[in-house]
Amino acid sequence: MTDALEDHRGTVSIGGRPITNLRFADDIDGIAGNECELASLVEQLDKASSNFGMEISAAKTKIMANSKEPSKKEIKVNGQILERVTKFKYLGSIITDEGSKPEILSRIARTTAALTKLKPIWNNKNISISSKIRLLRSLLMSIFLYACESWTLNADIERRIRAMEMRCYRRLLGISYKDHTTNEEVSRRIENAIGPHVDLLTIVRQRKLKWYGHTTISSGLAKTIMQGNVNRGRGNAGMTTSENGQDLS
Repeated sequence: MTDALEDHRGTVSIGGRPITNLRFADDIDGIAGNECELASLVEQLDKASSNFGMEISAAKTKIMANSKEPSKKEIKVNGQILERVTKFKYLGSIITDEGSKPEILSRIARTTAALTKLKPIWNNKNISISSKIRLLRSLLMSIFLYACESWTLNADIERRIRAMEMRCYRRLLGISYKDHTTNEEVSRRIENAIGPHVDLLTIVRQRKLKWYGHTTISSGLAKTIMQGNVNRGRGNAGMTTSENGQDLS
């Protein structure tokens, strides 16, 4: 990246700090203020990668624009036009221009699917309720809580989180919706089994606050991005992404 960015001048800045790329392990996000700038960044990175015997996979590299104006310029890698998308998965999370709601809904769906796969455990009468709850929290809630520190919560999302938690507890307790058992009664049975406990929504809030506190006392890029202002007068923002390898993202 050092070689690729040697002559590159980015126009995107946050809090007065130029931001041209975000990197984690072998995943890279290239960020530009307009399509021409993004095309230049891709070209320079493609050239720098070739100098070190590496190749960008056009099939795994995507472009997403944060703009209401339609994209016109074709950006290519190895003669292949890069696909433009409205959402993509980066470091295991779904990134879109709709905020965190699609990612949260995806997490709810994955957790529900895992809940169904573990039906033999929930139906096993030889396993105590307290053991089932520990399994639920270790096997399922860890799926749901991944990267929850970055979520934006609202009333609708909070309602969905509570509903998913109740759905998990009802399945674990063997309660059918036909039984007309209230959520209060479900919570009472869970508390009788394991004692006072923290509900899922509270865990999400605690993790968000913990991450915020950790970021606030630091002096890194995360703090700059979270607290800095974005200059919106420099054209359309573009991004390319990929999941792995030496692909540009």
